[in-house]
Amino acid sequence: MSALAAAPAVAPPAPSPAFRLGRPFVHPLFDLMLIGGGLSLVVSAVLVSGGSSWIALGSGASVVIVLLSNLAHFASSTVRLYSKPDAFRDYPFLTMGLPLATLAVLTLFLLCADVAGRHLLSLYLTWSPFHYGAQAYGLAVMYSYRSGLQLTTLDRRLIRTACLAPFVLILVNGPGSGLPWLLPGITHMPALEAARQGLATVLYYAALALPLAVFARSLALKRSLPLISALAIASNTVWLVVLLSRGAFWWAAVFHGLQYLAIVTIFHVRDRQRVAAQPVGWLWPTLSFYGMCVVLGYLLFKAWPYAFVMAGFGMAESMLLVVATINIHHFIVDAFIWKLRRGSNYRTMTDAAAPAAAPAVA
Repeated sequence: MSALAAAPAVAPPAPSPAFRLGRPFVHPLFDLMLIGGGLSLVVSAVLVSGGSSWIALGSGASVVIVLLSNLAHFASSTVRLYSKPDAFRDYPFLTMGLPLATLAVLTLFLLCADVAGRHLLSLYLTWSPFHYGAQAYGLAVMYSYRSGLQLTTLDRRLIRTACLAPFVLILVNGPGSGLPWLLPGITHMPALEAARQGLATVLYYAALALPLAVFARSLALKRSLPLISALAIASNTVWLVVLLSRGAFWWAAVFHGLQYLAIVTIFHVRDRQRVAAQPVGWLWPTLSFYGMCVVLGYLLFKAWPYAFVMAGFGMAESMLLVVATINIHHFIVDAFIWKLRRGSNYRTMTDAAAPAAAPAVA
């Protein structure tokens, strides 16, 4: 989603309103709570304050919630890709070559699971926080442009730094990923291990401070980041730094998935409304898109591993490596489908409002 930020360079901006909420796609409350991540910050505050019993869930409920949010969000990038007009023409490798390459790579790693399987898992665990940060950056910059704030090169660099600081922290200190995976001997060298732990401590506090610093700078310059942008940056930090450190990362995965599902569904529905021969409402395109995401998410995560089990592979390696492969496939597809130079994305980001919706649906 960081590709959304690839807007043309602009002249240095003039001072603008000291504070701005941000121009929403749906409604200020919806955009702030789901896309900005405001709801996740409320839940995180409850968890941090020791009130986790308020939101404790049984295993059955948590499985359903993860399916409807996180697993569906992985599938949504694929559904979005194949539902885009001229997808096969514009993305021939992505639509036809990548699925075959993904299947081949997954099969190869399953055949060599004892030797290579852990490396595929480590790659996915290392890449995942970068994906989170890139999504936060893309949303923050998108809402800035949509709200009329012209960002300088320095503005964008500072926002990117704040969004990717948690990734750098996990890269340095992530168990089973990052430096301990890339340089496995480092944990057995006391001097280097002490330096790594010291750097991780510095990065921990830097990651927490940077979102506030970036927003405070924008206020001081009287070019306030939209509140939705600031929340997107802050929520990403809370997910990757606070929730992960407290063993509550599954909530981060849920809210990350909801955030992605919300924005990708908006872009899908706007595309459908633009190309429809007759006026199209929002309800049916939304429900049909989300329904396909849930079904595909279930098939990918819950059914696909059993195909490899039936082929003779073990259940554990099939489940773990399928999850890692789906994640990596999602990261690759996501990097392409959000490019602004594709006209429909740019039009949706900048349009004043959705096309007028008639009661009819298509």
